[in-house]
Amino acid sequence: MRIVILGFGAVGQGVAHVISLKKDYLQRKYDLNPQIVAVTDSSGAAINPEGLDEELLLNTKTEKGKISSYPDYGVPGVDSLKVLDEVEYDCLVEVTPTDIDDGEPARSHIIKAMENGKDVVTSNKGPLALSFKDLDDCAKRNNVEFKFEASVGGAMPIINFAHETLAGCSIESIYGILNGTTNYILSRMANEGSSYEQTLKEAQEMGIAETNPYQDVEGIDAACKIVILANSVLNLPVTLKDVEVEGISRITSESIALAKKEGMLIKLIGEASPDALEVSPRLVRQGSPFAVEGTLNVATLKTDLADDVTVVGKGAGSVETASAILSDMVNIWKKRK
Repeated sequence: MRIVILGFGAVGQGVAHVISLKKDYLQRKYDLNPQIVAVTDSSGAAINPEGLDEELLLNTKTEKGKISSYPDYGVPGVDSLKVLDEVEYDCLVEVTPTDIDDGEPARSHIIKAMENGKDVVTSNKGPLALSFKDLDDCAKRNNVEFKFEASVGGAMPIINFAHETLAGCSIESIYGILNGTTNYILSRMANEGSSYEQTLKEAQEMGIAETNPYQDVEGIDAACKIVILANSVLNLPVTLKDVEVEGISRITSESIALAKKEGMLIKLIGEASPDALEVSPRLVRQGSPFAVEGTLNVATLKTDLADDVTVVGKGAGSVETASAILSDMVNIWKKRK
């Protein structure tokens, strides 16, 4: 399987790392030999039809800061769409930074690859939250696989789980904690009685919260994930503007202490059902499946046959998110074989 990786930030590097780590395992278990033939970042690309060395890709990015400095095969200034035109490949891994205003450049990358008959795996929430139906239709029209397990909940298995493990069930609603940053902040506030501002600052210093945390703390990130789940699992044709969103920035340590006294915790919960599309702070009972701490994500799928099924997993992290991308690649490979 010849792979092009567009975007070489934390997740792109995670993909290169897990491919390097699991090469023998993938060969042995699935007869799959993944080869990265091109990688791009903002500096340009590294391209080798015979396959690039994963460790050298990672070292080049760490030491030089740009992938176009890859020895012998670096190409400064080349555009990602041009790479998709000129390189022979089987599967695009689209992991450029998320843009929730227009979904670009990821949207154009994904459509270009599909129209060229290539399978696509992405963790990019932007195009999915804004143009899910267009992308889904494009995949069907071109008879390609389109996988995005990593776009919701990092390593927490939910989309493939719903489609495969719960294939015989009608799923009526999905309810859960879908953002690790806000869960970390709320957990720390509950455990230590610290203020929102102080806890956010600590989370930023630790790299858990972004320098500009707006999308996380105001619930936008969780809302994007609710849209993806509503479309892909519940077949609801909705976009980001259909979600009612309230974040956590107005929650005080006093309100958290009051909730704790009553045996409750405040969590940022996303809900998708035919009746509700919402992200907001809600009370959950201490000791319930939603009382997870740190950056963990959790989601409950309400079904007709299996009742409530709850999944928990790490909602962020380079290798954790890459593990979901790898599982999508393996599923595509098994189907293609």
